Amino acid sequence: MSTVEGARQREEGDYGRAAKRLKTEERETEEREEGEEELEEGEDSDTGSLTGNGESTADTRARWSDNQYGAGRRDNGEDSHRISPSPVVHVRGLCEAVVEADLIDALEKFGSICYVMMMPFKRQALVEFSAVESADRCVSCGAKEPVYIAGQQAYFNYSTSKRITRPTNADNPNSGNKVLLLSIQNPLYPITTDVLYTVCNPIGSVLRIVIFKRNGIQAMVEFESIQCAQKAKAALNGADIYAGCCTLKIEYARPTRLNVIKNDNESWDYTKPYLVRRDRGKGRQRQAILGEHPSSYSDNGYGPPCPLLPLPGNSRYKLTSVDVPDMVSYPLPQSSSSYSGHAPSSVAMVSGLHSSKMNCTRIFNLFCLYGNIEKVKFMKSVPGTALVEMGDEYAVDRAITHLNSIKVFGKRLNVCVSKQHAVIPSQVFELEDGSSSYKDFAMTRNNRFSSAGQASKNIIQPPSAVLHYYNVPPCISQDHLLRLCTEYDVPGFVKFKMFDAKPSSKTISGLLEFDSKTEAVEVLTVLNHYQIRIPNGSNPYTLKLCFSTSSHL
Repeated sequence: MSTVEGARQREEGDYGRAAKRLKTEERETEEREEGEEELEEGEDSDTGSLTGNGESTADTRARWSDNQYGAGRRDNGEDSHRISPSPVVHVRGLCEAVVEADLIDALEKFGSICYVMMMPFKRQALVEFSAVESADRCVSCGAKEPVYIAGQQAYFNYSTSKRITRPTNADNPNSGNKVLLLSIQNPLYPITTDVLYTVCNPIGSVLRIVIFKRNGIQAMVEFESIQCAQKAKAALNGADIYAGCCTLKIEYARPTRLNVIKNDNESWDYTKPYLVRRDRGKGRQRQAILGEHPSSYSDNGYGPPCPLLPLPGNSRYKLTSVDVPDMVSYPLPQSSSSYSGHAPSSVAMVSGLHSSKMNCTRIFNLFCLYGNIEKVKFMKSVPGTALVEMGDEYAVDRAITHLNSIKVFGKRLNVCVSKQHAVIPSQVFELEDGSSSYKDFAMTRNNRFSSAGQASKNIIQPPSAVLHYYNVPPCISQDHLLRLCTEYDVPGFVKFKMFDAKPSSKTISGLLEFDSKTEAVEVLTVLNHYQIRIPNGSNPYTLKLCFSTSSHL
């Protein structure tokens, strides 16, 4: 390993640990707000329709608001879910498009706001006021009359927290940190320094960017001043980089300055252009920032080639009317594979596969969470290795990001971009379990990215110890699922949660927690798309599994 690469890994390790500490503190704050009425990220808090990876809910928000503000609530606010007054207010029922600036615009009439924490997929937020009297005015007003945020009625209650955890003294508007921590949720497309610079620089001058992938995809962005960072946080916190995905959750970071040792797609110092890495005599190509989208983007059902993100209309979040347009267009970046030694390819090579427990179908069950699967072929000349042809190069990039180095059946997977550009069904042979070494999945209905609607609903998650199950008939119980695990010789879950469903619903969904992430991966690999047959039923139900956004139940 070169000195530069070693320094790069130590640097990213420091940033990753700092981000992990902050992320843990945020999660603890969020969990205290959930109680018995926790919403799985990706669920629709306003309707009972399917969202995310098919998750459903039975009007949880309406039930919450009725309990809080229905006939049983006293006018003096003594009930209020039996939570004592706090300067922190828990906000529910937000629309998908809301950003931090929308909450500030709508709620600052009740008093000075210190801090805002967005929970985008839950459509919730925490708002900390300077005084508990301001929070009381907010909660009381919301109980008596509708309060609208970004055009949609929101619901309020005191938080169980007295203060929102953050690493800097953000109580003082003149203090803070010019470095922001960006967590990219549901990263359907690759995130590079080009993308983040294009997103952030119109709001405030960006000096440095570092991207790391230790806890999902996160980045730190250093601005020229604290004021620029404050404007960027308000304008972008909760926004989507691309339509329906790559949602930004922004907090102040712990480091006060970023150290960048080379300029590439994962780190960049805009004050030192001479750090640019040159390979084979070629400089870094910046045309991708303003250039056209790759043709594969508009040809694969992911929507219009240039989604637009409106910035808040309030001019205080902009530098000047000249510097910032009302709409910012974000170009789709090149796949990260184009920065490696290989040309972009829609074929992934997977090695480290268990010889007797892995087959084409089980590879599909795992990889289909990150993109459509066209074909899978085991290599006869290299035991334990398979080629996976996916829908496009971006799907391969997502699979590498989330599946490389995970353990499956005691063996660590190695996932990388293949030199092949297609999987050819040659040298077909029989695997140890008796199945074929080649299988074509192009026409299967279990691919989850076949249309624009499907693609936008998928929440791209790294492997976790909690699985979300859905499309299960109502007659299936916890015991049925445990017996299924035993029958297929996979670990059983330790905790079980079933979501409430409408009486008319034909399927149910819920969460399964396992002792470890490895156990959850193995269960998903084996049981995803299992056919559940019920007596007198005409067609079987297809059990669908995906990794949950919850870390535990």
